[in-house]
Amino acid sequence: MGFRQADGHAGAGEDMSDNAAMDNQEVQRCLSRDHAEELKAAARRLDGTIRHTQVIESTALGELTGYRVLLKPENLQVTGSFKIRGAYNKIASLSDGEVSRGLVTASAGNHAQGVAYAARERGARAVIVMPQRTPPLKVDATRAYGAEVVLHGEVFDDAAAYASTLCERDHLIYVPPFDDYEVLCGQGTIGLEILDDVPDVTDVVVPLGGGGLGAGIALAIKTFKPQVRVIGAIPEGSPAFRDSFAAGYVVPAGKVATSAEGVAVKRPGDLTFAVLREFLDDLVTVTERDINEMILLMLEKHKLVVEGAGAVSLAALEHLNLRSRVFAAAQGPHVVVPIISGGNIDTVTMGAVIQKGMISRGRIMNFEVELPDVPGQLVKVATVLADARANVIELDHDQFKASSHYGNAVALGVTVETNGPDHIDHILAALRDAGFRPRRIY
Repeated sequence: MGFRQADGHAGAGEDMSDNAAMDNQEVQRCLSRDHAEELKAAARRLDGTIRHTQVIESTALGELTGYRVLLKPENLQVTGSFKIRGAYNKIASLSDGEVSRGLVTASAGNHAQGVAYAARERGARAVIVMPQRTPPLKVDATRAYGAEVVLHGEVFDDAAAYASTLCERDHLIYVPPFDDYEVLCGQGTIGLEILDDVPDVTDVVVPLGGGGLGAGIALAIKTFKPQVRVIGAIPEGSPAFRDSFAAGYVVPAGKVATSAEGVAVKRPGDLTFAVLREFLDDLVTVTERDINEMILLMLEKHKLVVEGAGAVSLAALEHLNLRSRVFAAAQGPHVVVPIISGGNIDTVTMGAVIQKGMISRGRIMNFEVELPDVPGQLVKVATVLADARANVIELDHDQFKASSHYGNAVALGVTVETNGPDHIDHILAALRDAGFRPRRIY
């Protein structure tokens, strides 16, 4: 089961970066702990603090994939993300003396809010180091819980290195965002809830960044119901887990480029890699277009706000290869639970994502057409579009964009709302039939 390689490697740690948190002995000590008891202890610590998020059936995704799809909406969690589970469990496990020293962590946003929230509950100082490109929504939300925010570096790994420096300099307690056993067990309580709420679950799909969410859920699922498959999902621009599984040990990504900043991690955790190498059943890669379309679909069909990382597992559903699998009770459909890991997306990004999603689905089209600079031409184009039931969003009537400034022509740029690719083809054909030569821009 899983991604274990027969290549002689001992596991994580062969290609260690400066941010590596665990050596192999520490990893093995964690793996030898009583997972069932530790997961139950995490659930007890979190009881009364986190929300037991209730699954939501998605008929839209069910029709699209052929599976029964039940969403696990951690975007509705306290702080808007699953991250509070691991952060709270870790901080709750610390002694009063440790907490009094103050806490520090690095985060792309969601873990930051979890640490800030839990630190406030225990009256502790919290210093959060975040990448400079972190959306302002997440920065402001973290500060609102009383934490000190330091913006440093371009990606998570840069922030993590600086947080380690602060930890040593100021003698703070470091709260790892993913590569820590208590954090991992906190995230694993999601798996416990799924097993309680969906007894016939067959597959769980989880986004992978540093691996804490995936490893925690995999540990919980395989501890209590090992026949359920756990499938990881990554953006194509964040290949660290794919490369690490292929190598059999942790391999940092040379470059990370994805709009899903919550999973934009160069180097997986040593512990999370070891757990997922053992227990993950499959890995799926999704595109940026897939992610954008799922954010839009969740907004339209379920009225749910989902951030890029939270949409990665949803985007993976169309790429799953489950139909050939045989179950002991093979009569029923696959019951797939994708984890919506968070919903902390700022409005500017949301607007851009909606536009990209609508363009990719043929819901918005932009075209240019050159018109004679004589009265009535704009009305003629508008009439063709009205007859084709294309809703005009924007017009750009500019004589300086014509192919010749001396040809008595005007360039007209038009953006219209459409009903899909077939409707776009119909609109362009109608324009051609009316004597125009439209050039589609997008």
